Amino acid sequence: MRKSKPKKRVILPDPKYHDTLVTQFVNNLMLNGKKSVAFNIFYGAMDMIAEKAEKEGLSSLEMFKKALENVTPSVEVKSRRVGGATFQVPTEIRPERKVSVSMKNLITFARKRSGKSMAEKLAAEIVAAYNQEGGAFKRKEDMHKMAEANRAFAHFRI
Repeated sequence: MRKSKPKKRVILPDPKYHDTLVTQFVNNLMLNGKKSVAFNIFYGAMDMIAEKAEKEGLSSLEMFKKALENVTPSVEVKSRRVGGATFQVPTEIRPERKVSVSMKNLITFARKRSGKSMAEKLAAEIVAAYNQEGGAFKRKEDMHKMAEANRAFAHFRI
């Protein structure tokens, strides 16, 4: 490799919860560089979750982290060409990518939901993920099923 690897950017913790995971989530949620709008959406969703989290005896941040953990995949399939045939090869996911994929799935399925505001949709998707249901959780399950079905091609690992 000719070029050196780029330096990892340092993610600063968010102002309310002082957590870098929240900032990373907000960065994924952000559209057109409007970070303050993304923060408002996220904090609005967390306020909506708060009452449901209290019934469980958790804080809204703990509920969010548990939901994120529930939609985090451990394996994925990658296409690999071997002698003219394309195989779906199951591979382990790097820890940073696991978190990134789970956040993006959560956001994607929150956007697809029906609801009034994005904060409401995000709150509903987080609660669904916490309860091990919803689109993002289903996506994780499908990824795992696909990897399991193609386990025979694991020896083609990249």
